[in-house]
Amino acid sequence: MKSSKSFLQKTIYATLIIVNLHKGAFAAPEDFPIPSFPFIEPAETPGDVSLTLQVILLLTIISLAPSILIMLTSFTRTIIVLSFVRNGMGVQQVPPTQVLIGLALFLTIFIMAPVWSQINEEAFQPYINQEINTTEALQRAQIPLRNFMFRQTREKDLALFVHYARLEKPISSLDDIPTYVLIPAFIISELKTAFQMGFVIFIPFLVIDMIVSSTLMSMGMLMLPPIMISLPFKILLFVMVDGWNLVINSIITGFR
Repeated sequence: MKSSKSFLQKTIYATLIIVNLHKGAFAAPEDFPIPSFPFIEPAETPGDVSLTLQVILLLTIISLAPSILIMLTSFTRTIIVLSFVRNGMGVQQVPPTQVLIGLALFLTIFIMAPVWSQINEEAFQPYINQEINTTEALQRAQIPLRNFMFRQTREKDLALFVHYARLEKPISSLDDIPTYVLIPAFIISELKTAFQMGFVIFIPFLVIDMIVSSTLMSMGMLMLPPIMISLPFKILLFVMVDGWNLVINSIITGFR
């Protein structure tokens, strides 16, 4: 009896300790000091606010840099065409995706080098030398990139977005077309061009598949998958005609 009573007292004592600990853990907020950040100070002049907004804009541009690289350059067409080449041959993992993306990235750097060089000379270097302000630098940087996109954009695609943009003033020249209207027109034009090139790439591989399938059917070998027989012939054809040279040449020529 005494042992059970002692056990009960110990249990009550342990419960009271746990309750007190929980009370300390969930104490009122005023019991805990709130850390302060002395390096954060309110803006005192409009110049401070402007500088803060410029920093935010710069961080936003940096975060959107991958999208700008993919959508406003030759990268979209290049990676789609290279993917069509791999799918046309029927090899799903050769070359690996990392290799295709790397090749498309360096081809993009090569194709866009004249545009970036012009942006560097006309916008970036004068801005670094404090010859022009930020607004003028951005306006100058848009010109070479807009000219590149205009050369690759179809009139039909451009007219589509101009129509739905409902611009207030009439368009008398390409300079009157806003950049936000030009960008989606350029993207769908690149997609259409890439799919056209992909269709041409698929034709010789499709012919080989049809020949192999017809041959196997005439021989009565219906249980043998045609892809196993046609794959070596497609790889052999692609190597004999120097396919990578032809594909890369077609991609670069399309942007000249």
